[in-house]
Amino acid sequence: MESFSFHSAYIHDFIQRALAEDIGDGDHSAMAAISPEAKGAAYILYKEAGIVAGLELAAGILHTLDPEARLEVIVPDGTLVEPGTRVATARGSVRSLLGAERLILNCMQRLSGIASTTAKAVEAVKPYPVKLLDTRKTTPGLRPLEKWAVTLGGGYNHRFGLFDMIMLKDNHIDHAGGISKAIKKTLDYLQRSGRNLAIEVEARNLQDVEEVLRFPEVQRVMFDNFHPDLVKEGVQLVAGRMETEASGGINMSNIRDYAPTGVDFISLGFLTHSVKSVDISMKTLLH
Repeated sequence: MESFSFHSAYIHDFIQRALAEDIGDGDHSAMAAISPEAKGAAYILYKEAGIVAGLELAAGILHTLDPEARLEVIVPDGTLVEPGTRVATARGSVRSLLGAERLILNCMQRLSGIASTTAKAVEAVKPYPVKLLDTRKTTPGLRPLEKWAVTLGGGYNHRFGLFDMIMLKDNHIDHAGGISKAIKKTLDYLQRSGRNLAIEVEARNLQDVEEVLRFPEVQRVMFDNFHPDLVKEGVQLVAGRMETEASGGINMSNIRDYAPTGVDFISLGFLTHSVKSVDISMKTLLH
């Protein structure tokens, strides 16, 4: 996923909504105690080890509150830092620094948690060439940012939503009357609608894999909740005829068992749905 630009419609809308939620009709604490002319600086400090994520967004938040405010990046996004590392310095009006502080920290702590968790998972599967994917198990409204954080940690993005890929899972297959019927209906739908979308089909056993392989139009087969040994058998059965993906029940305690199976992708919901935020602080200084 490409780097985010403050000028993108999504980022602009997200920042506006988030600031409105936090500031409302004004930061009355700062307005009461601090002169509008007061200038200052603040540094962003990582209090624990982690992957830096969200500085580009932080710059956009600052710019929204104060077009003259600046974020001086010391350590760029995607870098692993140790506790006590200053990653950026913000300069501008004190009111704008205080108004931006909580939103910047809330975003960076969450995004850094995702990037750091992804980096640990990527490290766990080395030296195997398998690619780690995120899923749609993201915070509503934050999907683009959370998927961006996955890439900062060395992972890859799966489909963005329901609209950019066909994924036939167990519920689709069961309601369609089986794998073959689901795929045939999908191919007919794509032809009728004039859409060109990749197709992935979930398999619950090796017999399902054999059925999927009858359709060369399918790009990827997913081994759902397969034991690592069964994934290896599935990969051998596919024999390079389509992409392979392992998913379901895979976590940090067993991911190393899946890496040597030869599977192309491992999708991991925990990269975004249950991460621990990284402890970060923003300390203001007198200008």
